[in-house]
Amino acid sequence: MRLLVIEDDERIRSFTSNGLRQEGHVVDDTPSGADGLSLWLNGRYDAVILDLTLPEMDGLSVLKSARQKGDATPAIIVSARKAVDERVTGLRSGADDYLTKPFAFSELLARLSVITRRWGSPEARTVSGDTLALAGVTLDVAFRRVTRDSVPISLNPKEFALLEFLMRNAGRTLTKEVILRQVWDYHFDPQSNIVDALICRLRNKIDAPFQTALIETRRGVGYVFNGHV
Repeated sequence: MRLLVIEDDERIRSFTSNGLRQEGHVVDDTPSGADGLSLWLNGRYDAVILDLTLPEMDGLSVLKSARQKGDATPAIIVSARKAVDERVTGLRSGADDYLTKPFAFSELLARLSVITRRWGSPEARTVSGDTLALAGVTLDVAFRRVTRDSVPISLNPKEFALLEFLMRNAGRTLTKEVILRQVWDYHFDPQSNIVDALICRLRNKIDAPFQTALIETRRGVGYVFNGHV
């Protein structure tokens, strides 16, 4: 896997990064929150390991910024802050897991395995270059072609953009706010039904003609593409 470690404590950063490399992973690391966010948004990582107390930009701000930009890369907070409210805040801010320091390296590996297995890795979702394939759906980004079970499906540009975004974040619930910002680059209007309408049109093409629905509603939260059917 390709992993990003954002940790300002040199000893912990070195211990974590070197240990992960010895396990065969490709690892980028940085002590800076701001640099970490830049790496996160410009790289394609299977998971991010993130401290909370960072220079220039704290860990929660890094996490929230990545999520607000529509990045759904699995993230584990690793922090000395052990209070329940701190852990809850981290998880509600978009973390997939929270591990307190000091930690056993074997536990970190186990938690990484769980969250990346749950959501799938970028490599697992990419067949080659610009082609995504999940649950019988193949999306060719370069040629703007979509098929399901080898049946061609015609999508307009917005439908295509939405399907691509859902597939790249398969298994993860995406809020209407995140979808609106990613697909339309609009600020969220809670009264707007534009996302619901587009989801409905996409379902009519991707799901309705087939036995299994892939686009699921998380009531009161958002939508998820189920890539594990």
